Amino acid sequence: MVAHNKIINAMSVDVEDYFQVSAFESIIDRADWDRLECRVEHNTRKALALFAAADVKATFFVLGWVADRYPDLVREIVGNGHELASHGYSHSRITMLDSAQFREEIRTSKRILEEIGGVEVKGYRAPSYSIVNSTLWAHELLAEEGYRYSSSVYPIKHDLYGIPDAPRFKYDVPESSMVEIPVSTISIYGRNIPCGGGGYFRLFPYPLSKWGIQRVNGKEEQPCNFYFHPWELDPDQPRQHNIPLKTRIRHYLNLSRMESRLQRLLSDFSWGTMEEVYLGTPE
Repeated sequence: MVAHNKIINAMSVDVEDYFQVSAFESIIDRADWDRLECRVEHNTRKALALFAAADVKATFFVLGWVADRYPDLVREIVGNGHELASHGYSHSRITMLDSAQFREEIRTSKRILEEIGGVEVKGYRAPSYSIVNSTLWAHELLAEEGYRYSSSVYPIKHDLYGIPDAPRFKYDVPESSMVEIPVSTISIYGRNIPCGGGGYFRLFPYPLSKWGIQRVNGKEEQPCNFYFHPWELDPDQPRQHNIPLKTRIRHYLNLSRMESRLQRLLSDFSWGTMEEVYLGTPE
């Protein structure tokens, strides 16, 4: 039963394939991507079907690499009334790029997505939330390239990303026209605990995730910014071997439970696009 919640939360999908995740950078060569079994098209359509069944519109942060190879998928996303946004081109973390390389990434991906989708791309999400303290310069380049918002900061302490003391909710970037929309967390005893999806949604029992979102909506009267990846709906994806135990747990834990959990989530809360929820522009 759909919750009658006055707050509409933001649902988003980071459209990348299983072999493009940052955790596999050291074991899968980018030069091999086109030779690997691609499953992103099938898995993204699975997400589209789940949204259609729940009558939910979401934001799809699509890699330019994916759009180049699956333009019909991009058109399907737009045709079904979802928001099209950028996840960069090659899933290169900003921490690995200089300013010129980053500009090329965001300019190229925006152009490709807009040409294929026929809509303006307003939003950007950095691969692996790689707007961190050392890459805050990225916001200004995003503004210069015509983006209106970023959802690239994770206000947690993590070994790969995060700005623990960043604002937990939407904020204007200082000295910039950009708006930053962090992934949702709850604050417990001064520590931010994720409740906005990704691996944590698979790690934590569903009731804990549900409680966290209810707390954000209720106690703090804020929308939740939630995300997942298409490959998280794919327990049958090719398995990578010879990877650290931590990486194996993070990537493969509870993949078989993701679809049913997501169905519950879509039913338990009200959802919309990033643009609708944070920019006040209805689909």
